[in-house]
Amino acid sequence: MSKTWIEFPHVEGETSRQAHADLPSGTYEREIGRDGFFGPATHVYHKHPPTGWTSFQGPLKPRAFNAKLAARAADSPFTPVPLLSNTHCKIAIWRIGEAMRHLMRNADGDMLLFVHEGSGDLFCDFGHLAFREGDYLLLPRGTMWRLEPSEPSLFLDIEASNGSFRLPEKGILGPHAIFDAAALEIPKLDDRFRAQSDEKNWTVRVKRRDAFTTIAYPFNPLDAVGWKGNLSVVKLNWRDIRPVMSHRYHIPPSVHSTFVADRFVVCTFVPRPIESDPGALKVPFYHSNDDYDEVIFYHAGEFFSRDNIEPGMMTFHPNGFTHGPHPKAFAAGAKAARTMTDEVAVMIDARDPLDMQEAAEGTEVKSYAQSWRSGGD
Repeated sequence: MSKTWIEFPHVEGETSRQAHADLPSGTYEREIGRDGFFGPATHVYHKHPPTGWTSFQGPLKPRAFNAKLAARAADSPFTPVPLLSNTHCKIAIWRIGEAMRHLMRNADGDMLLFVHEGSGDLFCDFGHLAFREGDYLLLPRGTMWRLEPSEPSLFLDIEASNGSFRLPEKGILGPHAIFDAAALEIPKLDDRFRAQSDEKNWTVRVKRRDAFTTIAYPFNPLDAVGWKGNLSVVKLNWRDIRPVMSHRYHIPPSVHSTFVADRFVVCTFVPRPIESDPGALKVPFYHSNDDYDEVIFYHAGEFFSRDNIEPGMMTFHPNGFTHGPHPKAFAAGAKAARTMTDEVAVMIDARDPLDMQEAAEGTEVKSYAQSWRSGGD
């Protein structure tokens, strides 16, 4: 049986030769794609904006909520507040204003903490690591750890349930693209770590199947004097990410993947030059990505594809409908007044449907779905 090495797309009617560039006059491009922008796709050219609806009724709709405000729903200062979840991915928000007086261990999966606000110190099996705003802290499954914030701190908490986080494949970009693995920092067995080790009573709270078990010790179990191996807590700051970009083509968000899990990916949007080619799209393109639920946590800056979104807020676009830039953002992008984006955001694309939790619903912006409507603000 012969194998087709190159499959040419079919072309019907008035189209562009290149996706996301040189659109036919007066048209709006919509990408219908599979497998998170990696699979087969078709580009449809419309006379009207694909998001120009006048109403949006039913459970399947774009949603936005204030994750920062949702953190207030915590039962205790050390309890993450669930926001969105499925079998493979749990997303929570966590506010900590004082040093943890116990240790944590997650037996359900790897944890990825993104520091939205604050700074301080992380102590874990592998040593001591200082953290600050903008850091990712990757905690392998089973790691014992605790936090000592030096100021009130707010964390986005992403769990790879029954799974692990890995670095994305970079292919022809080469291993040093996006960020060099040498930029990953590991904990040190330094003086700060040795000073926190004592002979006092300590407890470890172990999460297994979302239930907690408490184990008591007559000493601090974080008492390592050495370690060797290739499994460790690691830290990466968004400022060490060097985004892939093209002045002639708006690159799909999947190229900004920072960590990859079994059934979802974590991407980081950081400031970058805006496309300068006259024919290139300068805002995210309209798309129907019908295999993934898309979540974006807005960390800092001005979010040029969204209106009325502030740092600490989160948007949730379940798969099943077309979405893209707000009307004002699309118009502003067409004028090409700016040369750089000014936004930092964390995106989670989940292969399985996510369920919205009570704390997220309690801070939801109910009018969000109408913000795309024809003539809407």
